[in-house]
Amino acid sequence: MNRLHRSDLLRNIRSGAWILFIVFLPVTSFPYLPQVIGGSALVRPLSIYPLIVLLVGLTIPRLWNQRLPRTFLSLLPFVIIALVSSLISLMRGIEPSINVTVGERVLRGLITLGLGVAYYLTASLGPRTLDDLKSTLRWLYVGFGVALFWGSLQAIYVVHFTKAWYRLMNNLQQYISTRRLIQNRISGMTYEPNWFAEQITCLLLPWLLASVLTGSTVFKWRRGWLTIEWFLLIWSIVLIPFTFSRAGVLNLVVMAFLSVFVLRVFKEKEGTLKLGIQPNKFKFLFRRFSEAIIALVLIGGVIFVAGLKNEFFGRIWGYWIEKDNPTLSGYIKYLGFGARISYGDAAYQTFEAYPILGVGLGNYAFYFDEMLPDRPLALTPEVLRIVTPEDGRDRLITAKNLFLRLLAETGVIGTLAFVTFFAAILGCALYLWLAQDPEIKFWGIAGILGVTAFLLSSFSFDSFSLPNMWVMFGLITAAARYHTRLGSERLENDFEFDQLAVENGGN
Repeated sequence: MNRLHRSDLLRNIRSGAWILFIVFLPVTSFPYLPQVIGGSALVRPLSIYPLIVLLVGLTIPRLWNQRLPRTFLSLLPFVIIALVSSLISLMRGIEPSINVTVGERVLRGLITLGLGVAYYLTASLGPRTLDDLKSTLRWLYVGFGVALFWGSLQAIYVVHFTKAWYRLMNNLQQYISTRRLIQNRISGMTYEPNWFAEQITCLLLPWLLASVLTGSTVFKWRRGWLTIEWFLLIWSIVLIPFTFSRAGVLNLVVMAFLSVFVLRVFKEKEGTLKLGIQPNKFKFLFRRFSEAIIALVLIGGVIFVAGLKNEFFGRIWGYWIEKDNPTLSGYIKYLGFGARISYGDAAYQTFEAYPILGVGLGNYAFYFDEMLPDRPLALTPEVLRIVTPEDGRDRLITAKNLFLRLLAETGVIGTLAFVTFFAAILGCALYLWLAQDPEIKFWGIAGILGVTAFLLSSFSFDSFSLPNMWVMFGLITAAARYHTRLGSERLENDFEFDQLAVENGGN
């Protein structure tokens, strides 16, 4: 009896930790985090607390008791290569920068990678059944519902600035994030507006769009086609422009286009879902095209209205109106991407100097000054501030581009290993997308949207410790494992039925 009570207690602890793990995902720079678990880092996910409980009570035991996901077997070589590259860098005699040694930088890089892997394994091994997956989405919507509500309160001072309201929100934000709010942008529960836009597009929109496209919901409540996912989707689309994140808006537009023209499904008379465009149906094509135009116009209208509140964001369309001889390169600089281009150039130059294994995790910062392209720094004030010593400047630069960072810090071998892992995740998404079961197809559509959002976001982030991509990849893996296991059980049942039929026929 005691053993039964102990088992129930452990199950309840795991269930509670899983709920908190998912609900806490929107909080990514929590100020009250001990230094021993990353309290001095820029990325401080609140979900790390329940993650520790889950690692001990769920992830590690299942690593021993279950077969590892094949996608993890493709991730393992990258982890080993990153470790080897980082250890080799310790022997290069790299001088400290801003009182940070190469050993400290390598240790932090390996810890952040380990944290990301822990997020991925936990998310992929946690849900085992379809009910587990649906329950996970419900709690994900709860967590993001709170984050969207908090972002909406911030949007009030963006639409109509009131000093008292901004001061109140800013004082409350200090209990959620390590950074103050920006007067003309919303940050949600994250460190900065770009982070908020990225987590919405990478971790929330794929599931919401897939729900709307397939007409499904993980909640019991619905009124015809109207579901809770519809409310959350509209809410998210309205809020993203108020982050004034160029990457976030681009992600939103691309995902909307992909949803309407590629991933849209239709129901046949027997109720099965089919992909793509219904054949020989002119009215159907015209309606789909009209709906796509309406959707893009509505999204564009929200972006335009939001842009009226932010002069810098208005540059997205202002350049082509103001300039007599517009060019693509001029447009990129006009949007403020000059510094990002410099970061990328320096990362690529580092890769060319160390092409096989790179310079080790986190060490790109030590090579940044000497690898900068030969152009006047005055043209990019952001880069000038970085290379010029200032009091209080205690953070090292990063590449701001995941794949360029991989090339610089893990070389071509490490980058190919990570691309192999990503290809395995994409394969899982395609496998689910091509399934005949509508409930499984939902996970495939969400998976394709998720990996698309990741690819677009990888041009503006390079952190391993942000949970967005790892949790997305983990849930895709969990859904694929469930579908594979379900298919295996069906084959076994069919085989047993055939065997029984043969035996009966023989008798």
